[in-house]
Amino acid sequence: MSKEKIEFGDFQTPLELAEIACERLVTLGVSPDVIIEPTCGVGAFVIASVNYFPSTKKVYGIDINSDYLDVLEGALCGHPRQNVVSIEHGDFFRYDWASKSSDVDGNLLVLGNLPWVTNTVQSKIDSYNVPEKDNVVGLGGLDAITGKANFDISEWMMIDMLKWSPGKKIDIAIMLKTAVARKILSYVEKHKIGCYYSEIITVDARKEFGASVDACFFIMRIDSQVKPSYDYKVFESFSDKTGRLCGHRKGFLVSDIDTFELSSRFVSAPSQKWRSGMKHDASSVMELKQHDGVLVNGYGDVVDIEVEVVYPLLKGSRVGSGKGWDNRFVIVTQERVGEDTSYIETKYPKAWRYLISHADKLDGRKSVIYKKNPRFSVFGVGEYTFKPWKIAICGLYKKLSFTLVAPIDNKPVVFDDTVYFLSFDLEQDALDALDKLQSKPVLGAISSMIFWDEKRPIKATILNSIDWTA
Repeated sequence: MSKEKIEFGDFQTPLELAEIACERLVTLGVSPDVIIEPTCGVGAFVIASVNYFPSTKKVYGIDINSDYLDVLEGALCGHPRQNVVSIEHGDFFRYDWASKSSDVDGNLLVLGNLPWVTNTVQSKIDSYNVPEKDNVVGLGGLDAITGKANFDISEWMMIDMLKWSPGKKIDIAIMLKTAVARKILSYVEKHKIGCYYSEIITVDARKEFGASVDACFFIMRIDSQVKPSYDYKVFESFSDKTGRLCGHRKGFLVSDIDTFELSSRFVSAPSQKWRSGMKHDASSVMELKQHDGVLVNGYGDVVDIEVEVVYPLLKGSRVGSGKGWDNRFVIVTQERVGEDTSYIETKYPKAWRYLISHADKLDGRKSVIYKKNPRFSVFGVGEYTFKPWKIAICGLYKKLSFTLVAPIDNKPVVFDDTVYFLSFDLEQDALDALDKLQSKPVLGAISSMIFWDEKRPIKATILNSIDWTA
């Protein structure tokens, strides 16, 4: 994929898909006086809109790529409604959208396909196609430090659109990642923006765009004079006539309202908090495999250190697939986050020498959380780490499957940070908890809050909102 395609998240909409999307808007009663296509590319939505909205007085097609605009101008040449279209060269992040939208007289439709790229990807290629630095998605603290600050550019753009015409009637219909659409719906609900109708229509991105991403056509109808409704329907395709009702309940975004309401008695803080596994960001040094009775690190070196700092490691891929332990271990340097690690030098000198020998790798870990804590720190450790019996689930796998994990050679098993787990002193307590977690009502409550298309569908926030003992 070219640098330009990566930089601009450039997936041009096929004309046929744009026409189907516009037809959907017509069936919903959308009748714009003015249409703005803020990232129009070669103009599939511009062409479709002049065909499907005959009463529209003006269509603005704006894009940063002048070559695309030349293609669009050629495609419109000779079109009977060519004079309705105004083509402009402009950068979304520096364009005065507020002035453009405030000049609109009548109903406004913002239509199109926004870039499918994150700010992190763009920063890696030194892209200038980014918004000014602004915590528009509202992150703070550890979330912003440890990765949640990696957001889709389209999320920023959608939030910006919502500010273009405060108090005015506006329809927004955008092709984008499904996960971004849900984030915007949460934003709209949180900020009480006057959205009275919304829907998500799943699009086969591999077929239409050649992209391995969960995408949708996202429609929002906003009018501050109409009673808002933050429920929405998800349709599996443009031909799906039924859909599934989603929305917000008890402060959560729910993927299946009907199932959620049947199991809502379980929605409460649990008696025990789900924890995530250990984070160290140095697998070649910290993770060891056992071969013929000896430990070997990721570099292929034999490692001779005290067994007291070595624990069985069960990675998320083994938890999710049900394959079990594969003779993998991990070095645990602390019993709690922030604990002074200098004790290792005197208590476990071989381990200390090993860590020092790889200090360049460990001291070079990029995250700020390591730089602000004792040397050779790890995260995701506490009293719960060292309890013998655990129930685990991998957040990355697209199935709701809880696993009982027993100690190995009388040592508690440690997980990586893709795993969430409960911990117990007694086997029977773990078995009782597993039985409750696997009951149909509890599984229903959890599954009704999961969106399976997400990269990490099973989240700690979901697990920690279900009291499986209720």
